[in-house]
Amino acid sequence: MTQSVGTQSDGDLDGLVRKRIRALRVAQGWSLEELAGRANLSQSTLSRIENGRRRLALDQLVTLARALDTSLDQLVETASDDVVTSPVVDVAHGQLRWPVKGDPGLTVVRRRMTDPPPDNPARMRAHPGREWLVVLSGTAVLLLGNRRLRIETNQAAEFPTMLPHAIGAEGGPCEILGIFDRDARRGHQRDEVGGGGPETAGGHGSP
Repeated sequence: MTQSVGTQSDGDLDGLVRKRIRALRVAQGWSLEELAGRANLSQSTLSRIENGRRRLALDQLVTLARALDTSLDQLVETASDDVVTSPVVDVAHGQLRWPVKGDPGLTVVRRRMTDPPPDNPARMRAHPGREWLVVLSGTAVLLLGNRRLRIETNQAAEFPTMLPHAIGAEGGPCEILGIFDRDARRGHQRDEVGGGGPETAGGHGSP
């Protein structure tokens, strides 16, 4: 006897799972017939599952999850209550910072810069990690090793932070949105704790 998922008491989850199955199928570009074949179900059974005319059986969900290249946990996952996140305001560095709940190793930082990058290469910093950034407005200059790169509005840059680097504004204020992995974030925090004003002065700041 198959175990069923979804009763009147959890109808919202039932409907969410059905919509998710259809959305994943459409995202793959598969017809009902194609997914049914991959999941060893009849096309009519799959159609009734998606349309809510058949109870969700656990064994069928396991098979569908595998066919859709996902897990059962992800297929029946409910929406988190804390969808909206407020930023941490870092007044000292003039930036906003958000953690990424789905990946605690990542931090998103929005920063407004007015100063150019440092002239002295000794003021550049290097540390383990990787960083991605996009310029929201204005023009940024990224010093990366021996290179000097101009990054215009809507352009992005991604680089390993083991390369000596610093960033600043060119020709007026600019705003950037950066994503730091755990190692890059820790590297910036160590710079700050150790009196790492040089990198901060270069407009990089501590995430």
